[in-house]
Amino acid sequence: MITTALISVSDKTGLVSFSQQLSKLGVKILSTGGTAQLLREAKIAVTDVSDYTGFPEIMDGRVKTLHPKIHGGILARRDIPEHQDAMTKHGINTIDLVVVNLYPFERTISQSDCSLEQAIEQIDIGGPSMLRAAAKNYEHVTVVCDPDDYQPVLVELAKNTMDKARRLELAQKVFAHTARYDRSIDEYLSATLAPATQVSNFPVMLNTSWRKVQDLRYGENPHQKAAFYIEADPAAGSLALAYQSQGKEISFNNLADADTAWECVKSFSGPSCVIVKHANPCGVASGETPHDAYVAALATDPVSAFGGIIAFNCTVDEVCVLALTKHFVEVLIAPQLTPGAEKILRTKPNIRVLLIEYAHQHNTWDYKRIGGGILIQDSDIALVNKDQLRVVTQKKPNAKQVASMLFAWRVAKFVKSNAIIFVKDERTLGIGAGQMSRVDSARIATYKATEAGLSLTKSVVASDAFFPFRDGLDVVLNAGAQCVIQPGGSIRDDEVIAAADERGAVMVFTGERHFRH
Repeated sequence: MITTALISVSDKTGLVSFSQQLSKLGVKILSTGGTAQLLREAKIAVTDVSDYTGFPEIMDGRVKTLHPKIHGGILARRDIPEHQDAMTKHGINTIDLVVVNLYPFERTISQSDCSLEQAIEQIDIGGPSMLRAAAKNYEHVTVVCDPDDYQPVLVELAKNTMDKARRLELAQKVFAHTARYDRSIDEYLSATLAPATQVSNFPVMLNTSWRKVQDLRYGENPHQKAAFYIEADPAAGSLALAYQSQGKEISFNNLADADTAWECVKSFSGPSCVIVKHANPCGVASGETPHDAYVAALATDPVSAFGGIIAFNCTVDEVCVLALTKHFVEVLIAPQLTPGAEKILRTKPNIRVLLIEYAHQHNTWDYKRIGGGILIQDSDIALVNKDQLRVVTQKKPNAKQVASMLFAWRVAKFVKSNAIIFVKDERTLGIGAGQMSRVDSARIATYKATEAGLSLTKSVVASDAFFPFRDGLDVVLNAGAQCVIQPGGSIRDDEVIAAADERGAVMVFTGERHFRH
């Protein structure tokens, strides 16, 4: 039975209502500082911790709950007579419910003008101590660190259904919460202490925190088990924050492909569509409307688009949905749907629909798991603009060709290496991906366009990395391309440039590559 609660929170969300209900259940409330003041203003009976312990808050509030009458009341085991005797001897009462959330360290350090001194002051000491003490003694104490748990806990207390299993669940959540808190401090201080010569602020010790969203039916193959976890604080506009509004259960492969489609379509400003199959874009286009973009993207490779993941960077209307539902679609991703589009999609209940708030923000780091370790790099968010292009051929590109090359370059970043992309008028015409040699990717991209009945005459081509020989260049120029955008940097650049001049083609260098493995 809960008779006394200790409440000390920085996040006051839902606190007044929660505390009012506790009072109605006859629970005595102990509190500190601003929390106690808020409760008094709401006419809720509360006892200051300093009045209870007989010891004032000191050192600007740094010491207030670090006292035997607090921690003894939390940690005492009710089933051990010696603990009960010690409580009686020292005038310690049990504390049965601990409601604590921590100083806003992460929010503080996210501010651009945050100083080291300000960050240090937001390192909570008493809060984690009380949380961990209550979680350790879960057999006798209920602990709450998340305002989202207020209402469920109130219901359980009112019905007297709070049992040991439930308290253990809340305790586990506390340890995950404090681990994340410590991790954020570690990462901040590691970055702060990094030597000036360090290339990037990667922490010496990496302590990550991920929360399981759901178990998946299986992994890449049916014999593999899988689950979906998200970061503690996903970037705005990331796939982890998607809402599935309808459709069958999302799968491991759906999510992997959806991430590629969503990140790619966010690279374009006008209404755009990206179709992904097996981790590679098989069609990308921009248009006046989402329908125009979809039709052009589908035309790139309608065979591969069967059962694909389709992403839009704009609101999708009924005209677009009527067109795409004529084909087999695994997942549709968009920021929003019109009411008419929603109505049509409800007649196709198997299509998985993911709605994601649109934002250009990207994750800071990219992870790749290897046996016994992990590789970490900055996310590849680099995009060149027209002023950064270096024309290396005698022939210069016109404005329309520059626009097409920049479009192709955006797509190249999301195609598995080696990548070759034919583009014309803000739409892909042929994509060659994931081959061991660049010339093979060039041949595949050409073949795909031919199979789709698309002309490559006067097209532009993007290559995610340099042409090591002129053979790949000859393939794309023979197919009808007139312009090529590539990073440059090969020891045979002069040979490749000479080949372009020989063929009367335009070539520009970006100075950066987009390998994707």
